[in-house]
Amino acid sequence: MTSTAPTSTPAASPAPDALVVQGVRKTFEAENAPVRALRGVNLTVAAGSFVALMGPSGCGKSTLLNLIAGLDVPDEGSITVAGEQVTGRSEDELARMRRQHIGIVFQFFNLLEGMTVLENVALPAIIAGKRRRVAETRARDLLDLLGIGDKVAAMPGVLSGGQRQRLAIARALANEPTLLLADEPTGALDSAGGQEVIELLSRLHTGGQTIILVTHAPDVAAAAQIVVRMRDGRILAGDEDVAAAGADVTAIGSL
Repeated sequence: MTSTAPTSTPAASPAPDALVVQGVRKTFEAENAPVRALRGVNLTVAAGSFVALMGPSGCGKSTLLNLIAGLDVPDEGSITVAGEQVTGRSEDELARMRRQHIGIVFQFFNLLEGMTVLENVALPAIIAGKRRRVAETRARDLLDLLGIGDKVAAMPGVLSGGQRQRLAIARALANEPTLLLADEPTGALDSAGGQEVIELLSRLHTGGQTIILVTHAPDVAAAAQIVVRMRDGRILAGDEDVAAAGADVTAIGSL
């Protein structure tokens, strides 16, 4: 009688990090002298993390966010989102990648003022190829989740600042992105509206959303799981907060 050894099921491959930035440099030409915006940045963000990039104006944090989103191109280095290379892609490939993996929230909302609240949120999914009915169902669910479900037929111009930013966040989430990138999302709001947005981002993170938030305000950065500090185009190495993040988030600056 022969016996057959039980076959083992191969272990599932671990999910890729949400973001890997390696050796990224970016210089802008200026009238007097070149501006070295990023001077060799390395950053790894695990899926499900909430990271705040914090630093003074001009430190490179918004430039880094634009590069991650594929809105600009680094001079050197590589950027990977959800295992897919961002650098070296064509404009069409970058647009597809943004639709699939990246949602962006801007300081000044960038809403389509001629469309209703519902249409603003549904549009990204429709552009991505989803049927209008499916896109609008997703939009209604998001607006309910974000507390403005009663505003579906309103135009953006009648909303408060906090409601407009909630609308912008709903639109950014329309295609269930791997990364939600928020560039100074409270910068154009009063303190009450800003607090609404901070609490909303915290709730989204608790639900599993990976978030990278750019801010210069310590009270806004405090909402994040981990604060990564930038200065003069570099991520500050040896940051105590970064060390405390362990495997969840690593950030190393290089000269």
